[in-house]
Amino acid sequence: MTTIIKKEVFFVKFPIIFPILYLSILYLFPGFETQLIFITILLLAETHFGATWPFFLDKVNFPHIIKNKFSFIFVPITIIILCLVGFFLMKSLFLLIFFGANVYHVTRQSFGITNLYTKDLIQKKFYINTIYAFNLIFFLIAFLRFYIPIITNEYLIFLNITMMVLLFLTFGYLAYKFKISENFLTMVTGVLIFYPVCFVTNPVHAIIMGVTMHYSQYLFLTNKVLIKRKNQSENHISQNFFLKYKFLTVIIIYSFIMSVLSIFGKNDSVILSNLIVIPITGQMLHFYLDSQLWKFSEEHNRENILKYLVN
Repeated sequence: MTTIIKKEVFFVKFPIIFPILYLSILYLFPGFETQLIFITILLLAETHFGATWPFFLDKVNFPHIIKNKFSFIFVPITIIILCLVGFFLMKSLFLLIFFGANVYHVTRQSFGITNLYTKDLIQKKFYINTIYAFNLIFFLIAFLRFYIPIITNEYLIFLNITMMVLLFLTFGYLAYKFKISENFLTMVTGVLIFYPVCFVTNPVHAIIMGVTMHYSQYLFLTNKVLIKRKNQSENHISQNFFLKYKFLTVIIIYSFIMSVLSIFGKNDSVILSNLIVIPITGQMLHFYLDSQLWKFSEEHNRENILKYLVN
């Protein structure tokens, strides 16, 4: 039990090692940028997106999917169509909406993890409001830096001093009010995920760097649910390698294909560069399906997911 708790601190509550490692490699090996992005997308980003599919298509969900055809069949098809139309007809606006959906999705996961581990209602309210406020601020900063570049590099020192003071005062107040604990670190993680948009000049690095913590959280928790669910199943022992390791097999195949397509986005060929719409659409589907799968107001999700998350 102690080992599991320590792993949850490292991978879920405070996985700060991932952005630190990313930032260290970025500045120690500046010529390694493209490879760093690809490796991070391959090992963390797309594996996390790919994990949605075996998780969603697990046989325990089939009756729930059939019962809710509109939510799980009609809406995903509509999302695919809207992504294709948006990408090819209004790319600039579509990519802004995509980034906004990304921030919203990541923020909602931070809320969910805070809810999962924080039992005191007042403490939970303070933590969630803090995460929401800072993620909104970081979204606006990213918009003003990378979409309409009003905040130029000459203002970065002032911006970062301001944000560090604000973070210091906020964390100091919450530490004084609720004491520093593992739950406090969970809130800090939710706040800092998008902080790199304040100091990293490349928008891709600025987003991926902090969101590596989000990827780590998701992969750990989905794996935890599937392992516990599998161990309770009467048929969890299978002689077929693919069936026994289907979760890992699916996400490896999915991650490799989508990572390659993501790299094509930088290709000079119009046809190849447009292939990035495929992983982007996959990510939008991930955002939507997760909003349904992890909705614990639904009895099905409480019975098949939440109960495996609670130790």
